Amino acid sequence: MLLRAFCAVPLFAAAAAFARPGPGDTPPAGLGLAADGTAAEVGQSAGKVTVVTFWASWCAPCRKELPMLEGLQRAAKDRVQVVAVNIEDREQFRRVARTLSSLTLKITHDYDKQAHDAYGVSGIPHMVIIGRDGRILAVHRGYSENAIDSILAEINEALAAR
Repeated sequence: MLLRAFCAVPLFAAAAAFARPGPGDTPPAGLGLAADGTAAEVGQSAGKVTVVTFWASWCAPCRKELPMLEGLQRAAKDRVQVVAVNIEDREQFRRVARTLSSLTLKITHDYDKQAHDAYGVSGIPHMVIIGRDGRILAVHRGYSENAIDSILAEINEALAAR
Protein backbone atom coordinates (compact mmCIF):
# COMPACT_ATOMS: atom_id res chain seq x y z
CA MET A 1 0.00 0.00 0.00
CA LEU A 2 3.01 2.30 0.38
CA LEU A 3 3.24 2.64 -3.40
CA ARG A 4 -0.38 3.76 -3.60
CA ALA A 5 0.37 6.49 -1.07
CA PHE A 6 2.87 7.95 -3.52
CA CYS A 7 0.64 7.26 -6.55
CA ALA A 8 3.44 5.35 -8.24
CA VAL A 9 1.11 2.55 -9.14
CA PRO A 10 1.26 0.73 -12.47
CA LEU A 11 -1.45 1.85 -14.86
CA PHE A 12 -1.11 -0.80 -17.54
CA ALA A 13 1.41 -3.59 -18.00
CA ALA A 14 1.61 -2.80 -21.71
CA ALA A 15 2.97 0.69 -20.99
CA ALA A 16 6.40 -0.77 -20.30
CA ALA A 17 6.59 -1.83 -23.93
CA PHE A 18 6.46 1.80 -25.11
CA ALA A 19 9.44 4.09 -25.49
CA ARG A 20 10.08 6.47 -22.67
CA PRO A 21 11.24 9.80 -24.05
CA GLY A 22 13.90 11.46 -21.92
CA PRO A 23 16.10 14.55 -21.68
CA GLY A 24 17.23 15.80 -25.06
CA ASP A 25 14.43 14.05 -26.94
CA THR A 26 11.68 15.75 -28.91
CA PRO A 27 8.46 15.15 -26.98
CA PRO A 28 5.45 13.41 -28.50
CA ALA A 29 3.00 15.97 -29.91
CA GLY A 30 -0.41 14.84 -28.59
CA LEU A 31 -1.61 15.77 -25.11
CA GLY A 32 -5.24 14.64 -25.19
CA LEU A 33 -8.41 16.70 -25.47
CA ALA A 34 -9.62 19.67 -23.46
CA ALA A 35 -13.09 19.54 -21.88
CA ASP A 36 -14.48 21.38 -24.93
CA GLY A 37 -13.12 18.66 -27.25
CA THR A 38 -10.22 20.63 -28.74
CA ALA A 39 -6.94 18.78 -29.19
CA ALA A 40 -3.93 19.84 -27.14
CA GLU A 41 -0.46 19.55 -28.61
CA VAL A 42 3.01 20.45 -27.41
CA GLY A 43 3.53 22.71 -30.45
CA GLN A 44 0.76 25.04 -29.24
CA SER A 45 3.15 26.38 -26.61
CA ALA A 46 6.23 26.75 -28.81
CA GLY A 47 8.81 29.14 -27.33
CA LYS A 48 7.53 28.60 -23.79
CA VAL A 49 8.65 26.23 -21.08
CA THR A 50 6.00 23.53 -21.19
CA VAL A 51 5.19 21.38 -18.20
CA VAL A 52 3.20 18.24 -18.96
CA THR A 53 1.89 16.43 -15.91
CA PHE A 54 -0.13 13.21 -15.99
CA TRP A 55 -2.48 13.04 -13.01
CA ALA A 56 -5.64 11.67 -11.41
CA SER A 57 -7.96 13.08 -8.76
CA TRP A 58 -7.14 10.24 -6.33
CA CYS A 59 -3.37 11.00 -6.42
CA ALA A 60 -2.31 13.12 -3.41
CA PRO A 61 0.91 14.54 -4.94
CA CYS A 62 -1.05 15.33 -8.12
CA ARG A 63 -3.70 17.26 -6.18
CA LYS A 64 -0.99 19.16 -4.33
CA GLU A 65 1.02 20.07 -7.42
CA LEU A 66 -1.84 21.42 -9.56
CA PRO A 67 -2.34 24.61 -7.50
CA MET A 68 1.45 25.09 -7.31
CA LEU A 69 1.77 24.70 -11.08
CA GLU A 70 -1.15 27.09 -11.51
CA GLY A 71 0.68 29.66 -9.38
CA LEU A 72 3.86 29.16 -11.36
CA GLN A 73 2.03 29.60 -14.67
CA ARG A 74 0.31 32.78 -13.45
CA ALA A 75 3.59 34.23 -12.16
CA ALA A 76 5.48 33.39 -15.36
CA LYS A 77 2.64 34.77 -17.48
CA ASP A 78 3.28 33.98 -21.15
CA ARG A 79 6.63 32.20 -20.57
CA VAL A 80 5.24 28.87 -19.31
CA GLN A 81 2.35 26.59 -20.25
CA VAL A 82 1.20 23.82 -17.95
CA VAL A 83 -0.79 20.97 -19.47
CA ALA A 84 -2.37 18.64 -16.90
CA VAL A 85 -3.31 15.38 -18.62
CA ASN A 86 -5.94 13.44 -16.68
CA ILE A 87 -5.80 9.63 -16.94
CA GLU A 88 -9.20 8.80 -15.42
CA ASP A 89 -12.37 7.73 -17.22
CA ARG A 90 -14.39 10.34 -19.12
CA GLU A 91 -17.08 10.84 -16.52
CA GLN A 92 -14.58 11.36 -13.71
CA PHE A 93 -12.62 13.75 -15.94
CA ARG A 94 -15.76 15.80 -16.61
CA ARG A 95 -16.53 16.04 -12.89
CA VAL A 96 -12.98 17.03 -12.00
CA ALA A 97 -12.63 19.47 -14.91
CA ARG A 98 -15.73 21.33 -13.70
CA THR A 99 -14.26 21.75 -10.22
CA LEU A 100 -10.99 23.07 -11.69
CA SER A 101 -12.55 25.42 -14.24
CA SER A 102 -11.09 28.51 -12.53
CA LEU A 103 -7.53 27.35 -13.21
CA THR A 104 -5.67 28.86 -16.16
CA LEU A 105 -3.51 25.82 -16.80
CA LYS A 106 -4.68 23.59 -19.62
CA ILE A 107 -6.52 20.50 -18.35
CA THR A 108 -6.89 17.68 -20.84
CA HIS A 109 -8.12 14.10 -20.92
CA ASP A 110 -6.17 11.30 -22.53
CA TYR A 111 -9.29 9.35 -23.50
CA ASP A 112 -7.55 6.94 -25.86
CA LYS A 113 -4.29 6.61 -23.87
CA GLN A 114 -2.24 7.80 -26.85
CA ALA A 115 -0.39 10.46 -24.86
CA HIS A 116 0.01 8.02 -21.96
CA ASP A 117 1.61 5.47 -24.26
CA ALA A 118 3.71 7.97 -26.23
CA TYR A 119 5.19 9.42 -23.03
CA GLY A 120 5.80 5.98 -21.51
CA VAL A 121 3.64 6.65 -18.46
CA SER A 122 3.60 3.64 -16.15
CA GLY A 123 2.53 5.39 -12.95
CA ILE A 124 1.57 8.80 -11.67
CA PRO A 125 2.46 11.45 -11.00
CA HIS A 126 4.51 11.66 -14.18
CA MET A 127 5.88 15.02 -15.26
CA VAL A 128 7.81 16.12 -18.33
CA ILE A 129 9.49 19.52 -18.48
CA ILE A 130 10.05 20.79 -22.02
CA GLY A 131 12.38 23.71 -22.72
CA ARG A 132 11.74 26.67 -24.94
CA ASP A 133 13.70 24.91 -27.69
CA GLY A 134 11.08 22.14 -27.79
CA ARG A 135 13.32 19.45 -26.26
CA ILE A 136 12.68 17.53 -23.06
CA LEU A 137 14.72 18.89 -20.15
CA ALA A 138 13.60 16.47 -17.43
CA VAL A 139 11.22 13.62 -16.69
CA HIS A 140 9.95 12.85 -13.20
CA ARG A 141 8.13 9.58 -12.50
CA GLY A 142 6.25 8.49 -9.40
CA TYR A 143 7.53 11.23 -7.12
CA SER A 144 6.19 12.11 -3.69
CA GLU A 145 4.93 15.46 -2.43
CA ASN A 146 8.41 16.10 -1.00
CA ALA A 147 9.87 16.41 -4.52
CA ILE A 148 7.50 19.13 -5.70
CA ASP A 149 9.60 22.04 -4.43
CA SER A 150 12.75 20.79 -6.19
CA ILE A 151 10.74 20.21 -9.39
CA LEU A 152 9.41 23.78 -9.21
CA ALA A 153 13.00 25.00 -8.79
CA GLU A 154 13.94 23.03 -11.92
CA ILE A 155 11.11 24.69 -13.85
CA ASN A 156 12.30 28.11 -12.64
CA GLU A 157 15.80 27.27 -13.90
CA ALA A 158 14.31 26.43 -17.30
CA LEU A 159 12.54 29.78 -17.31
CA ALA A 160 15.77 31.62 -16.47
CA ALA A 161 17.76 29.87 -19.23
CA ARG A 162 18.24 31.78 -22.45
